[in-house]
Amino acid sequence: MKKNILLAVFSGLLLWIAWPPTPYAPVLLLFGLVPMLVAMENIIQSNVRRKGNKIFRVAFLGFFIWNTLSIYWVYNSLKIVGEIVAIPISFIPYSLGPLLMATACWLYFRLRLIVNRNISLALLVCLWIGYEYLHQCWDLKFPWMTLGNGFAVTHQWVQWYEYTGVYGGTVWIWLSNIFIFLIYTGLREAQPTKTRITQVSIWVALVILPLSFSLYKYYSYTENPDPANIVVVQPNIDPYAKVISIPPMEQVNSLIHLSDSIGQPNTEFFLWPETAIYDSEPINEDKIRSNAYFLQVQHFLNKYKNGNVLTGIESTKLYSSDLTPSASRIPGTDQYYDVFNAAVNIENSAAVQFYHKSKLVPGAESLPFGNALSFLKPVFEHLGGATGSYGSQKEPTVFYSQSGIGAAPVICYESIWGGYVADYVKKGAQFIAIITNDGWWENTSGKDQHLDYAKLRAIETRRWVCRSANTGISAFINQRGDIVKQSKWWVKTALKQDINLNSDITFYVQFGDYIPKAGSLVALLCIVFILFKQLSRKRVAHRQELPARD
Repeated sequence: MKKNILLAVFSGLLLWIAWPPTPYAPVLLLFGLVPMLVAMENIIQSNVRRKGNKIFRVAFLGFFIWNTLSIYWVYNSLKIVGEIVAIPISFIPYSLGPLLMATACWLYFRLRLIVNRNISLALLVCLWIGYEYLHQCWDLKFPWMTLGNGFAVTHQWVQWYEYTGVYGGTVWIWLSNIFIFLIYTGLREAQPTKTRITQVSIWVALVILPLSFSLYKYYSYTENPDPANIVVVQPNIDPYAKVISIPPMEQVNSLIHLSDSIGQPNTEFFLWPETAIYDSEPINEDKIRSNAYFLQVQHFLNKYKNGNVLTGIESTKLYSSDLTPSASRIPGTDQYYDVFNAAVNIENSAAVQFYHKSKLVPGAESLPFGNALSFLKPVFEHLGGATGSYGSQKEPTVFYSQSGIGAAPVICYESIWGGYVADYVKKGAQFIAIITNDGWWENTSGKDQHLDYAKLRAIETRRWVCRSANTGISAFINQRGDIVKQSKWWVKTALKQDINLNSDITFYVQFGDYIPKAGSLVALLCIVFILFKQLSRKRVAHRQELPARD
């Protein structure tokens, strides 16, 4: 068992080293799971009892090491509740993903009791994809560690994400690891030479063909000229000082000054970060045209004929009844309200466009599973969300400028959902505007990973990504996923770039997350199959135990 534990630990370390933002290391992903597969096979072939339990524990250990070392920065965002208290809370995101990963491995073991190794390995890919898709859909969603994200620093290798999204990368990683594992077991089991040659040939093709196709796409891809001038602003305001010690109007004036310092007459969009417009009370959307910050922004835009300010804002809406599940009643009245982490587009007219963040951070912005975890709400309120229960909207909204340019207002955490960002593009977005605040994580790899993942959105949609980060890294990313220009971390600055707009639709944008949906369906059928076989065995065993009738 010690050998299997060491193999699992080794696998976890390989995956961690391979993970962004480590340069040149993602090649390790193509064989980093092999030690884990060997450890599971050792247990399956052994004479020990409770094999499923041992596989679950070994898998959890390896994946816990990978997850914790890769997203250690989560702890930094939780320290606001106290450095000691933050430790156990951190174990929720550290452990949840590994628990689901280990469950997929346990289900693989259950399949091995029913079908042969090769079929079980093929179905393991579907089980894993099913876990990844679940982890981007349920109340505790956190798709940060989706395997396909691992190629974000070597985006030249995965230009075919425009057809598959990141789940194509997950499949690629698993197939490579499975065939290396089969080659290894073939040597250990002295399989026929012809079989081993076939396996090696398939593995070489699996690695070389996608890589070659991607490099060809990367070096041959050209953008159609359709220029638009965009400015991104990084005000570098400490996220905690923002709400405590810096007057809101001073923050707005700083954003205006930075924008005006590099704006030009043909600038189409000025991008300001998440919750750039913030006050002691959320800003009423229905009364925003009389709001002092709104009027100040409009005054700034007077010199920019086609200019738009796309900015983050904490807003509120009032209702005469509880129209939404997140609406709260105003004490002593018959009115209800929602608070939103929102984006707003302000232009040189009375037109105002709002978008309410859809993919809310569990805990910080939404309370998972509603009333079941209501006792944790006081803790969650300190983790970046104003109330721990923001309102949201289900579908993305595209902001259109006066000149007809479509922008995708993607707020922070939402940028790791490839399918959701693709929906903006399907609705007419010609470029992606990510507004974020990564300062909660401090100077850790979290901010770098978040930037790197944005490159994958550019490839999937073939859209420029313009990224405005409060205290993270602001950047411009072209349609191939190259970072053309970026700021330093914790620097007050503004950047401008002539980008090319694009109205073409990629295969991935058209068909979305078809791979995880299909994989999840197969995974569900596997679970039903396992349960059916288990019930059948129990019935047979029960009949055999019954006394014989005369």
